[in-house]
Amino acid sequence: MKKLHVLLLCVFLVIITAMTTFFVTTIFQVETGDKVVVSQTTIDDYQTTMDQYREIEELKNYIKTNYYLEVSDEELIEGMKKGIFDVLEDPYSVFMNEEEFQDYMESSSGEYPGIGIYLAPNEDNEIEIVSPIEDTPADRAGLIAKDLIIGVNGDTVNADVMDEAIATIKGEPGTPVTLTIYRPSKKEKFDVEIVREWIDIKVVKTRMLEDQIGYLRLTMFDESSAAEFEKGLKALIAEGAKGVIVDLRQNPGGYLSQCVEIADMLLGDALIVYTESRNGDDEEYFSDPEKYDTQLVILVDGGSASASEILTGALKDHEAATIVGTTTFGKGVVQIVKPYNENTGFKLTTSQYFTPDGMNIHGIGIEPDVVIEMDEAYYELESPTDADDNQLQKALEIMKTKLQ
Repeated sequence: MKKLHVLLLCVFLVIITAMTTFFVTTIFQVETGDKVVVSQTTIDDYQTTMDQYREIEELKNYIKTNYYLEVSDEELIEGMKKGIFDVLEDPYSVFMNEEEFQDYMESSSGEYPGIGIYLAPNEDNEIEIVSPIEDTPADRAGLIAKDLIIGVNGDTVNADVMDEAIATIKGEPGTPVTLTIYRPSKKEKFDVEIVREWIDIKVVKTRMLEDQIGYLRLTMFDESSAAEFEKGLKALIAEGAKGVIVDLRQNPGGYLSQCVEIADMLLGDALIVYTESRNGDDEEYFSDPEKYDTQLVILVDGGSASASEILTGALKDHEAATIVGTTTFGKGVVQIVKPYNENTGFKLTTSQYFTPDGMNIHGIGIEPDVVIEMDEAYYELESPTDADDNQLQKALEIMKTKLQ
């Protein structure tokens, strides 16, 4: 059905445009008995529209009659809706049917069945892992950011069938799914069987480390992240933390509003981020003078994306924190999410964002102040500790120096 999208969306637009133009203008014409006098302009506009898209209408009818499988009107209409987003060639702009929209909203709320993974199509039409979610089946199976899913239960997949692949990966908790993974960093392919679970994400995790240093792990920017972040930060400060290491590794992002609220807690009077859109609906987001008085080190990696990069970029540009780790994912565009008819919905990229210093990091990412790769041996440990996390140890070393 996906191959029909681009063709059929045009038909959908033709029908809507033609009907709207014709009937709306006809309302204002003069009625004479059981007839309506229509202006020549209306007739000309209607004829131009029909002439312009007659070939597409003919192709649509031919598909309906001759395609080797039966195609329902519902499938065609859904295909048109999806196709109008497909032609944008933007992996972040999609139309979602009822099931897909429900799944998306569940994942945004932090509770859903599956393996705990964020995916996106890449420029090579592959299904790329943005990040696994901490302490979920995907994370425990050793999947990492930039891994590619090239097979699901033995079937080859790519971004063309991403919706179907995601639907297959999700499923009843307690049941297994087998993924075929290609890891570009090692140029290796392997299969991994993962048992699905009910994913209940704990957005913020905190603990005290040593020498009055607190640790705050932020796993995503969902609708409660700002409140949970502030609660955790206050608790660490109350326990005596003079500096806090904020861990944004493998954080795929989320709501811009939550990111702005968190940045406002950590910056003084400053620009957080600004966005630019084609229609001129540009926005600037500022923090107020009040902030929590604590030293900051931010941990990032290739799985730190979107809102994580906005927060990181603001703190880096204003020199409000030291950034440690590896280059971030590189997602510098902003989407709106809107419900549509009959419980469907869509995501649409409406703007691109810039860090306070004017950098758009889309496809580039943010390079940390201190670059340090994670030791490969860490991923092979069954129960790694803080001492095994060389990136965290580097962050601790830097924080101790800052506190001195």
